[in-house]
Amino acid sequence: MDLRKLKTLIDLVAESGIAELEITEGEGKVRIVKTPPAPAPGAMQAVWAQGPAIAPAATAAPAPAPAAAPEAPTAAAAPSGHAVKAPMVGTFYRASSPGAAPFVDVGQSVKEGDTLCIIEAMKLLNEIEADKSGVIKEILVENGQPVEYGQPLFVIG
Repeated sequence: MDLRKLKTLIDLVAESGIAELEITEGEGKVRIVKTPPAPAPGAMQAVWAQGPAIAPAATAAPAPAPAAAPEAPTAAAAPSGHAVKAPMVGTFYRASSPGAAPFVDVGQSVKEGDTLCIIEAMKLLNEIEADKSGVIKEILVENGQPVEYGQPLFVIG
């Protein structure tokens, strides 16, 4: 598919109310999915509207020296222990449904294999299990927040 045609389709999806568009042209297939706005909607819109070439520049721009200084105290303030990291990109949920009790709370003992949370990725709910036994020292992600691959979710001590 022509790059100009692809950019036009991306712009149409971005401006319209549709969430997903799939087009098959000959043997080629294109699927465009618009994600719901994240905490930083300006950055996400720039990536969708400008294309992937802008994404590295957008992530490189907020990395000057002043941004590195606040990270050091945060890392030092983090409790020591084993970090359970996100195995995929998706949306973090502490409970199986909105009204249900969370799988785990701070101070709770967990065994290896216990369910800690759910990450929703592409409409699939994936249970994330403890990979180590211990006590939940900290929950690093808020319920309903998007998470990235490798992002720490819990600290087990």
